[in-house]
Amino acid sequence: MFEGQPKGLYALALANTGERFGYYTMLAIFTLFLQAKFGFTAATTSTIFGSFLAFVYFMPLVGGFLADRVGYGKMVTSGIVVMFFGYLLLAVPTSADAGKPLMFGALFLIACGTGFFKGNLQVLVGNLYDSAQLSGKRDTGFSLFYMAINIGALYAPTAATKVTNYVLGKAGMHYNAQIPSLAHQYLNNTITAEGSETLTALQALQGFAGDTATFCTSYIEKLSEAYNYGFGVACISLILSMIIYVVFRPSFKHADYNSKQAKAANITETELSKEETRERITALLLVFAVVIFFWMAFHQNGLTMTFFARDYTASSVSGLDRIGFDVVNLTFLLIAVYGAFSIFQSRAARSKAISAVVVLASIGFLLWNYSRMSPEMDILPQIFQQFNPFFVVALTPVSLAVFGYLAKKKKEPSAPRKIGIGMVIAAIGFLVLAAGSIGLPTPDQVEASGGLDPSQLVSPNWLISTYLVLTFAELLLSPMGISFVSKVAPPKYKGAMMGCWFAATAIGNYLVAVIGYLWGGMQLWMVWSVLIVCCLLSALFIFSIMKKLEKVAN
Repeated sequence: MFEGQPKGLYALALANTGERFGYYTMLAIFTLFLQAKFGFTAATTSTIFGSFLAFVYFMPLVGGFLADRVGYGKMVTSGIVVMFFGYLLLAVPTSADAGKPLMFGALFLIACGTGFFKGNLQVLVGNLYDSAQLSGKRDTGFSLFYMAINIGALYAPTAATKVTNYVLGKAGMHYNAQIPSLAHQYLNNTITAEGSETLTALQALQGFAGDTATFCTSYIEKLSEAYNYGFGVACISLILSMIIYVVFRPSFKHADYNSKQAKAANITETELSKEETRERITALLLVFAVVIFFWMAFHQNGLTMTFFARDYTASSVSGLDRIGFDVVNLTFLLIAVYGAFSIFQSRAARSKAISAVVVLASIGFLLWNYSRMSPEMDILPQIFQQFNPFFVVALTPVSLAVFGYLAKKKKEPSAPRKIGIGMVIAAIGFLVLAAGSIGLPTPDQVEASGGLDPSQLVSPNWLISTYLVLTFAELLLSPMGISFVSKVAPPKYKGAMMGCWFAATAIGNYLVAVIGYLWGGMQLWMVWSVLIVCCLLSALFIFSIMKKLEKVAN
């Protein structure tokens, strides 16, 4: 899996891991922050969230065009600096009125910085594989790169949760998902009698002796401050990312060239006719049209799936369910998985023995850590977002092994075919969540009643299972799509085409808000069904044009 990969891959992957850790720490709590601090409705939150994600993924198009002229490395460095100042603005505690313009300015900087950084870093990765000796390792390289992204994302929700609990704990409070909404309703005089009764009981559980208005103001203020500190974590991660990028630059410096620089350095690039260029760009645009709907569905994890975790899912776990909610346990599980693969892949007996010891030690530490856990464990809504990156990291070697075996048998699906299969699997993922949502009240009914009774909350395993299935889809679609773009894009337009990939993602992310608008009076199973239909129609479309796409891919 790692054998024969260029050293520059690991440097670029680690730099991206640091940046993604910060981004996903921010994203894990972003919608919760919007509703807690400003009291935004689900519709307003959806608009801001969808627009921000769209802008984040649209800006790589601008960054790509700029990099095709001034160079990829320069744009990557600029992106880290701009993002840092964006996260710094979000980390500043302010009043709600002063905080709104500051927040929108921060989101603008984060989106611009991401646009300069993200796509161009991936072009550098693609350039590492332009030589004949490494071209056959491109798909594997991008899978490993994608795995590194998710290592950063894996630890982000835990970082956000630890910071939230620490800041609230210092104020003598603890997190409760129902309080922010009820507090804003009380302060706005829109709370129902049932909601007011629930709020009084929750205030007593917090041990707050003052009047209700003071409690509401204090809780909102302290929770918002906790989220500000969570955004500050992203600043630290970007500093680490910059250090890695600068220190290890010699390992990938040879890949930092655009088409103009390649000519000046006498680097040979494939010459394409106008017709071939047009065919390639057309094929890429068709793929981009499909992935729009995948990202529309997938990035519900930060919006409606987070709402589902907060309002409909049990807020505590016991028994074996506790294993997945401790990131230390997940780390030991990952070590065991990779150790097991090393046993089978190692050729020397010594290496196999070392791998076996690593597997046994990690299992031992896992059991030891599990034995130390409390019988019942409270969970925050954002923690569910760690399951997708965990599954990505754990399943990447499985995916590579399966497709490596199929490649030897000359039966490996093409990148476009993998994307089509991924869309079908994404539909299955939301089918699981639809099944778990049958019989639940609508979000409007939940808000009016002040929250569900604990007996009505569903098992966390519904969300975890959905994340697992969506991860299978993601592994087939995202790294393969990026690899496809880097392989098929005409040399003169590498940055622009990678930017277009992200622009398609931007459109999908903007459409995330559409599902948020449905979050209210509609039955939940119907909300998820909209995503199921979109994914299946996209799969049908890509399979209908498969011959054209595979012709270009080959």
